Amino acid sequence: MEEDWKEGVKRGGCERLQNALYDCHRRMPAGPARNSGCRHLNRAFTDCLVAVICPSEIEAVRSLCSSGGTAMKRSQCQEARLSLSVCLSQHQDQDHP
Repeated sequence: MEEDWKEGVKRGGCERLQNALYDCHRRMPAGPARNSGCRHLNRAFTDCLVAVICPSEIEAVRSLCSSGGTAMKRSQCQEARLSLSVCLSQHQDQDHP
């Protein structure tokens, strides 16, 4: 299972972000400065992983939740977020029964 995850990181183009985040953490001492200095890389890497794991769900969230819109669009956004949450939870702790 871990090999599948690693392959997904490579296929999804996340490997470069993973390495940059690792380097950022290695260069900066733990604490608020690291949190602030590495935040953009952490966010980008997280976004990349989510896109690899749940591509259609994250795309639905991006398109339906990008602006306020009508009550129907807000409802669809809420449903899309729930679908993304379910997708991510299904992949959580996959390697650990």
